[in-house]
Amino acid sequence: MNIKNFQMQVLKKASLCRHFENEVFKRVQNKTITFPVYLSAGQEYVPASIAQTMEILKFKPLLFGQHRCHSIYLSFGGDINKLIKELLGKKTGCSYGMGGSLGIHSKEINMFGHDGFMGSNACIGVGACFSSKKPTIIFIGDAAVEEDYVLASLSWISKKNLPILFVVEDNNFAVLTKKKDRRDWAVKDIAKAFKIKSFEVEDDPKKIFKALHKNIFEEPRLINIHTNRLFWHAGAGKDSQSVFDRLKKEIKNLGKNADTIDSQIKQRVKKLWKKHLDKR
Repeated sequence: MNIKNFQMQVLKKASLCRHFENEVFKRVQNKTITFPVYLSAGQEYVPASIAQTMEILKFKPLLFGQHRCHSIYLSFGGDINKLIKELLGKKTGCSYGMGGSLGIHSKEINMFGHDGFMGSNACIGVGACFSSKKPTIIFIGDAAVEEDYVLASLSWISKKNLPILFVVEDNNFAVLTKKKDRRDWAVKDIAKAFKIKSFEVEDDPKKIFKALHKNIFEEPRLINIHTNRLFWHAGAGKDSQSVFDRLKKEIKNLGKNADTIDSQIKQRVKKLWKKHLDKR
């Protein structure tokens, strides 16, 4: 595999996600969108890297996203126009205008929407995988993984040896409470206790690919990926002005071509939002 080409493909997905979320941010600020939104800006390299890895390995798994799921939907090939319509409450949205920001559902990409109950997607995803025996990816946050029913789900997938990948998007926050103030244990150690092969990496696409590309879905796995949330838990605001930004670093590392691609994607997303807003 050409690693630079892999990085460029991941960058394209991540850039699409970032500029989509930036446009949503603007619509929340100007009150075009008035219901709660859960933005994944800063965390987009997690689903983008995993989606590109799945493409290379030729898997189309069942997807169970957490509440912060816009970037999961877009990274795995969801229709950006349907997502815009969903957030504008249109019946032609991906969840018929009824899912809002967290209930993003799509038959086309095998994605099942979140129901709003923290960590419940773990239980539902495990049940779906147990029934279908299809490769399954469950995205969950570092706070949701603390719920007892999520831990019970990890025990179950180990016992039944299910083809599941748990992805912990570890942004170090439960709303505003940092991990060090909530627990003194690591998710990977819990997984190991259940005899689940586990990894702990930064949201570097090369490291994510290296951790996952061999024998994926032959056994249960868990990967805890350290990432950063740029915006508030919900809504349009910033927790800090000095958060590490993986997308900016990758653009810098990949050079002028990456910067050009990012700019083109930014303009494309802006035009799409304008088109849909002009039709209102």
